[in-house]
Amino acid sequence: MDSDGYKIRDQSKPHFITLTVVGWIDAFTRKRYKDALIESLNYCVENKGLVVFGYVIISNHVHLIVQSKDDDLSGLIRDFKKFTAKNIIHLIKSESESRREWILKLLKEAMQTHGRNKDYQFGNMETILKKSIQINLCGQN
Repeated sequence: MDSDGYKIRDQSKPHFITLTVVGWIDAFTRKRYKDALIESLNYCVENKGLVVFGYVIISNHVHLIVQSKDDDLSGLIRDFKKFTAKNIIHLIKSESESRREWILKLLKEAMQTHGRNKDYQFGNMETILKKSIQINLCGQN
């Protein structure tokens, strides 16, 4: 598929974005992983210029309506995903998780087809940006 189909073209507008966990692993059934995701969102709001209009956390994916104050939504989402994935993988490895071996095996297998990550692939980039669409909110041009 043409890589242009995966780009957020207007970095200044609000977008609906879906972030999925690779293999549709139901990671967000655990409160600690949802909390890590929310902490990352809050950090980006407070420190990186993320504007969150709304979000929904489902067991294996997240829907966001977001915008960047700095007109760099792609960079902001990239950093958010990278930090959040590392944090959740750390939690999976370090805390009690009955599905630890199974989850890490799936994340490692996903990494082998991705190429950029060294150990584990948590999110599915194609699904994320393929479903990214620009939205216009009332009062936004």
